[in-house]
Amino acid sequence: MPIHPPGRTLSESFDQGLKAIRMADKLGFSEAWVGEHMTLPWENIPSPELFIARASGETDQIAFGTGVTIVHLHEPIQLAHRIAMLDHLTKGRLIFGIGSGGTPSDNEMLDIVANSEGKRARMLESVDLILRLWKEGPFDFDGEYYSMRKPKDRTEMCVDSHVKPYQNPHPPIAIAGIAVKSGALEVAGERGWIPMTPYLVHYSQLKAHWENVETGAARAGRSAPSKADWRMSLRIHVAKTTRQARKEVLDGALVRDFQHYWKPRFEASPIGLRFLKYDPSIPDEDVTPEYMMENYWIVGDPDYCIQRIEKLHKHSGGFGTLLLHDQDWGRDNRQFHSSMKLLASEVMPVVKNLKP
Repeated sequence: MPIHPPGRTLSESFDQGLKAIRMADKLGFSEAWVGEHMTLPWENIPSPELFIARASGETDQIAFGTGVTIVHLHEPIQLAHRIAMLDHLTKGRLIFGIGSGGTPSDNEMLDIVANSEGKRARMLESVDLILRLWKEGPFDFDGEYYSMRKPKDRTEMCVDSHVKPYQNPHPPIAIAGIAVKSGALEVAGERGWIPMTPYLVHYSQLKAHWENVETGAARAGRSAPSKADWRMSLRIHVAKTTRQARKEVLDGALVRDFQHYWKPRFEASPIGLRFLKYDPSIPDEDVTPEYMMENYWIVGDPDYCIQRIEKLHKHSGGFGTLLLHDQDWGRDNRQFHSSMKLLASEVMPVVKNLKP
C-alpha cells in the first residue's frame, strides 16, 4: 500500500518496505505495487516513482506497478516524462497503475474540487494526453483540464521529444475499482487495461466486479481483457498452524490497522461501514476483526490458505495475479517475513497453476 502506523519514521518505514521487496524478489514473487498519498501518515509514500527507482536497483526479476498513481493530481506532461524515465530505469519492469483516488485530503491540499465523475474525467483526459505524447511527441492541445504547446523548432539545440517509454508502445496500464458497480472497472474494459480489485471486495461480489469490465468492453465494441490480467488484492497471514496465525493477527498488525485506521476512516465517511459489509443488513457492531478474518482476510496455516484462495478463484471465475498486502509488524517485521516465506514455499506452488 504501504501501511505503517503514524510515528514510524519515514526512513525506517522505507527501509522496511525495501527489505520486503528484496525478499519477495528472492522468493519468486512476480510483482510489487507501490501506492501514493501526500496527506495520509498511514500510507506514507508520496512518490511511488522514487521508491520504485530505488527498489528496482536492488532486485533482479520482480516487476513494479504504481499502485496507484493518482493521475488527476499531477501535471500530465511531467508525469509522462517521469513514468517513461522510470520504465527505462527498470528496463521495462513497470506497470503504470492509475486511479482517481478516494482521499479528499490530497485533493483539498492541491485545491482540486471534483466529485468522483469529475476526478475520473480529469484522469482520463490526462492519460489520453500522456499516451499521445508518448506516441508522437509534443502537440498543441487545449482540453477541459490541461493544455500543452508544441515547442518551436530550434535545430541548433536539437529540440525533440526524447523521453519515450522503454516498452513498446508503453508500459501496461492498470486501473483499480472498489465499488460493486465500478465505473473505473468499466473503463478497464473500454480501454483494454488491466483491472485491479482491492481486498475490500467480498468473494460473493467478485463476479459482479468482473461484469463491470465486460460491460465497459461491450460498450466499446471490444473483447474484455483476459481474466489472466485481473489482479486480486488480499490481506493474507500464514503461520505453521491456523491457531498461531489467528493469535498473531488478533495481537498484531492486521487488527491494529483495522481498528485504528480502516474502520475509523470508513466510519467518518459518508458511506460509513458499507464497504466492509458484503450484506447491507449486517449491523455495524458486527464488523469486528473476527468478521474480517472470516470474510475479507485469509488467516491460517498453509492448507487453510490454499483452500481459501481456491474458493476465491472459483467464486470469481478465475484471475491471474494475487497481490499480498504489505504489513508492518514492527522494526524487524518478523511475522510478515515468516508469512511471506510460508506463502512462497507452501502455498504458491499449489495455487500457481490455477487458471481463469
